[in-house]
Amino acid sequence: MQDKDGPAMSTETTELDDIDTNRLGPPPGSRMVVAGGCGGIGRGVVKAALDIGVEVIVMDLEVSNQRHPTPNGATFIAVDATDGESVAAAFEELKIHWDTIDSLVNLVGYANDAIPVTEVTSESFDDVIAGNVRSTFLFCQAAMPLLHASGSGSIINTSSGLGFRGMPGYGPYTASKAAVVGMTKAFAAENAPTVRANAIAPGAVDTAFLVGGTGRVEDEDTAGSRSDMAPILAMNPMKRLGVVDDIVAPILFLAGPASRWLSGQTLHLNGGGFTP
Repeated sequence: MQDKDGPAMSTETTELDDIDTNRLGPPPGSRMVVAGGCGGIGRGVVKAALDIGVEVIVMDLEVSNQRHPTPNGATFIAVDATDGESVAAAFEELKIHWDTIDSLVNLVGYANDAIPVTEVTSESFDDVIAGNVRSTFLFCQAAMPLLHASGSGSIINTSSGLGFRGMPGYGPYTASKAAVVGMTKAFAAENAPTVRANAIAPGAVDTAFLVGGTGRVEDEDTAGSRSDMAPILAMNPMKRLGVVDDIVAPILFLAGPASRWLSGQTLHLNGGGFTP
């Protein structure tokens, strides 16, 4: 078929394996890297992946692994996600185990303390950008050759509903999570058709993230008990915080072949609290 303003376009379709609609996640034996795998959602992803026969490598801070040890069956590699040399070294260590990666799940990140954007210091702003944007960039870039080598790699990055609507006090976090969406679209456009890249945008989920992040605070058990959660719950049609499994299942879907024609997109996981 000839487009009058462009080159000829093929009408042929590529032969693809049938999708097992009874299994929407990645197949047994596939290889998944979970960056931030010691966090609340990360631990859920790792457990669920292991349960269905996926091979898993967890990358996270050593202190986070000490607090929440990587389970039997998965391999842990220590990394500082904001440090380019550390990320590069982690992927060199990974190559001892694997020569390909089928999916990269990026869960590293944290929010700033609630403060008006006009009062945010440049150091605090840079810290949040590094924790959310730089880390995502470094992991995607380091993993890309191994994702291409798999023949059908999938990246799942983590944005946030706040990346699409501002909330007073979280200017740097909002900026960082909007940037993750833009970067995900760029990785998707530049690496198709061999590698797909999508993002999730969770609402408030009952994990240590709500009180500062795994490995960043002493008391990780007070997340859902915070009094300032009440306004968020009041605005949510489902009248509850998200729980880990609400996020794990969509991640596994994005990592598997059932989502093979989905790329450059963002899934909003928030109980209907935000519907862009």
